[in-house]
Amino acid sequence: MGAVEIRGREVPAWQQAALGVVAFTALLWLIEVVDVAMSHRLDRYGVQPRSDEGLLGIVLAPFLHGGWDHVSANTGPVLVLGFLTLATGLLRGLAATAVVWTVGGVGVWLVAGSNTNHIGASGLIFGWIVYLAIRGVVNRKLWEIVLGVVVLFLYGGALWGVLPGQPGVSWEGHLFGAIAGGLAALLLTNDRLAGMSGAGARFRR
Repeated sequence: MGAVEIRGREVPAWQQAALGVVAFTALLWLIEVVDVAMSHRLDRYGVQPRSDEGLLGIVLAPFLHGGWDHVSANTGPVLVLGFLTLATGLLRGLAATAVVWTVGGVGVWLVAGSNTNHIGASGLIFGWIVYLAIRGVVNRKLWEIVLGVVVLFLYGGALWGVLPGQPGVSWEGHLFGAIAGGLAALLLTNDRLAGMSGAGARFRR
């Protein structure tokens, strides 16, 4: 997706991506303010594996955090990785985010331990890391490979978080977010999107 016009002025795709990610991050903080004011009662709407109530968490969990430290830790990666995911193809980035959000949440709901509650945007972060890291290899595109290497250099160490062991941390959310990011990269290749565009779809590389 290229530039769009707002009040007669073209807004480049990277500016659209920046505005979208900043707005999403601001929403995370606003929701945490409300959650704190409500004594963290919103946190119960996370992913609760294999419960009917927990299905709602697939949609809501990335918006919820367990305190200021939690949302603060996720803010930087959300801003950087979310921007990189959207700026290099807005509609494709949104589609990749939707895959990570949905598949990651469903994976946690199906597999994570019973009587647990999973919240936070970390699943998105892990999905974006893997998506950006392997997208260039899948597409055989040099600049995307370079971007993936940079992302791995900056955030690759976080991928150890897919392993169990740290109490209170949803390694399942990290793991299934990462798996979903790889799936998104495989599904949303340049060749696939070019074929969809040729069939009349609105995706643009």
